[in-house]
Amino acid sequence: MKIGILAVGKVAPEVLVEVQQCLLNTFPDTFCSVIKNALPVPPRAFAKRRNQYSSNAILNEVEVYASQQKKFHRILGVVDLDIFMPELNYVFGEAYTPGRTALVSLWRLKPQFYGEKASGDVFIQRAFKEAIHEVAHTLGVQHCPRGLCVMHFSNSIFDTDKKQTLLCDECYLQAALAISSLG
Repeated sequence: MKIGILAVGKVAPEVLVEVQQCLLNTFPDTFCSVIKNALPVPPRAFAKRRNQYSSNAILNEVEVYASQQKKFHRILGVVDLDIFMPELNYVFGEAYTPGRTALVSLWRLKPQFYGEKASGDVFIQRAFKEAIHEVAHTLGVQHCPRGLCVMHFSNSIFDTDKKQTLLCDECYLQAALAISSLG
């Protein structure tokens, strides 16, 4: 599987490289690279009333980008903005399940968002979990009832922190089968 990591707006390049390494270590037979040029944040994504950005509007732009190139099987957009879906106060990410594109927001993964001391290790672990989670969704893997599986739904950052960076055996098998079908 070939995964492209696409910054949407301004994202620290070192975070993109960390996510790249994580995805290479997680998914079997994977090639992963950071896409050189960032995608601009679509102005229509900003919801003034909420002071947040629509995850769906941004994900749709990532999908348009993905449809214009054939180099990658999957594109993971990474944004450093507060994103939401209409029925939720916020989301850590969103993906087409199954599909070619996913989106992860770094905004609420930072310890300082919760009034905690900045910690690069905690932040990167959270980013890893969300990147793996959303890419697995693109492979058709649904939310998992096992609390430690990275595919368990996160209602809050506490749920994200409890999860491992690993897929459980069942979710891993689903992902591996989907990857093998890509040819």
